[in-house]
Amino acid sequence: MNSRMKFLTYLIFFITINLTAQSKILIFMDLRQTDHLKAYGVTFNALKDGYTGDWLLNYRGGSFMFDYSDQLALKCRLKGVAFSQLTNEEAVQLYAFVQSEEQNMDVVRLEKAPNIAVYVPPGFQPWDDAVMLALDYAEVKYDKIWIEEILRGDLEKYDWLHSHHEDFTGQFGKFYASFSGAAWYIEQQLLYETEAKKLGFKKVSDMEKAVVATIKNYVGQGGFLFAMCSATDSFDITLSAMNVDIVDRMYDGDPPDPDAQSKLDYSNTFAFENFKLEMNPLVYEYSDIDIQPLEVGDQRNDYFTLFDFSAKYDPVPTMLIQNHVNIIPGFMGQTTMYRKKLIKNSVYILGERAGTDHVKYIHGNYGRGTFTFYGGHDPEDYQHAVGDPPTDLSLFKNSPGYRLILNNILFPAAKKKEQKT
Repeated sequence: MNSRMKFLTYLIFFITINLTAQSKILIFMDLRQTDHLKAYGVTFNALKDGYTGDWLLNYRGGSFMFDYSDQLALKCRLKGVAFSQLTNEEAVQLYAFVQSEEQNMDVVRLEKAPNIAVYVPPGFQPWDDAVMLALDYAEVKYDKIWIEEILRGDLEKYDWLHSHHEDFTGQFGKFYASFSGAAWYIEQQLLYETEAKKLGFKKVSDMEKAVVATIKNYVGQGGFLFAMCSATDSFDITLSAMNVDIVDRMYDGDPPDPDAQSKLDYSNTFAFENFKLEMNPLVYEYSDIDIQPLEVGDQRNDYFTLFDFSAKYDPVPTMLIQNHVNIIPGFMGQTTMYRKKLIKNSVYILGERAGTDHVKYIHGNYGRGTFTFYGGHDPEDYQHAVGDPPTDLSLFKNSPGYRLILNNILFPAAKKKEQKT
């Protein structure tokens, strides 16, 4: 090879390297994405590895953009996540398009992956948890913590907390009428009562109040709380009942206050107010916050619609509803949906059943932190029953219902900016 040919070879090589260094990876999140759930995992772990990315709100289903690297491209291929490689010029044009005033889109910088904790009892339970299924499938690292860790202050280690299907009222899910003789129920009650005694509480309901107070303080100090199913309304019910006994004798050994309803303090709650407790200990329900199955009706008509927020003026709720579809199949749970009239005016309604007062997905602020509540048990198992096997998410890799869960793990990674007014 003569010197001229060598020069041209080196020149082409260096031009190629320079273009690659300036190019971008676009992980698109519209209907063309092959695995939406793994895409969140790739994005989360890229942030863990020190990458800085951008969340393109409302662009192709809420896409993600990173500087190109062979390692990140290989990770996408290995995980089955579809992406495009953009030149620097194409990326500049895309940023200009997303940020233009004519588009309901925006760019949010993703800086640092949050440290995640899942609040879950140790050992086996006869139901699974959709959030842990999603995190495991997406390969997002998290720690499991429980009551002792919460009360000794371990929450300060974490940016984001998910509560497993906890009954914060201390009534063991109000499963007494159906399952009080089942081995798993007896073991669960013994586990909680043993923990209460070890930590110096007279009864489980008192211990749960201490947990709720600690989590509330964590949110007030800047933590992000995400909860599903019964961990949502039972959390607020317990906040309202911090100074009154609402638990019957088969759960805590003594009767409830007969005037409990009138002594509730709704000013202490995050999301709900003016609700009425279900004081019958044999009824599988906590209050009238929850929408009943008969009100939901036929499964074939059970869908909820995501609200359309302004990406530039309301970036937080916009992040939480990013999806490739706007109408999502509903799903049941001990707490399936929330009655709109009982939701505080300060709370964002993110998703609801059109034409009804049934609300599925809400978000709000408390102190320096936030809470997000999502009704239902499993977005891909309509009526998940005690003892049913966990959902295999490899069969639902494009699940819009599960996407809403995973939006919440990236939301704390977003660079905070002032809300526009």
